[in-house]
Amino acid sequence: MRNQDTRETVQEIERVLAAHPFAVLATLSDRQPHTSLVAFTPVEGIRSLVFATYRSTRKFRGLRKNGRVALFIGDREATTPRDASGRSLLTAHGLALEVTSDKRAALSAAHLRRHPDLAMLLSSPEAAMIQVEVTAYQLVGSIEDVRWLSLTATDEPHAH
Repeated sequence: MRNQDTRETVQEIERVLAAHPFAVLATLSDRQPHTSLVAFTPVEGIRSLVFATYRSTRKFRGLRKNGRVALFIGDREATTPRDASGRSLLTAHGLALEVTSDKRAALSAAHLRRHPDLAMLLSSPEAAMIQVEVTAYQLVGSIEDVRWLSLTATDEPHAH
């Protein structure tokens, strides 16, 4: 894919992430898939997404067993193909890890700015801050318009 195409893909991913504060998180535990709605915040550009959860939840237990996750982000109001015209759906694939104490304050502050209604959750000692290091995005504009963007720690994003 050309650099211009990659730039346009990154811009569309940034737009979708900015426009949608919630995602459906998919985890896997004991060979059983599980989905949860999470309030997320993009950090480090498009490279990471953070969310908070209580440690007592099924999603947290699943993350501890297997940190490989997918987050589905998009306009849930589109109920027919005609409604979805011009809208992008995004899936972020990556590895979720609990944030260490040295990064937690900064990431919690960023998350609280985007989701001020989560103050009680973020201040709870029972809450975990989770950071997903995104390895790839799948961006879907239509059945004929599916783009992948791979991310690596040292390289620039590249589409395929």
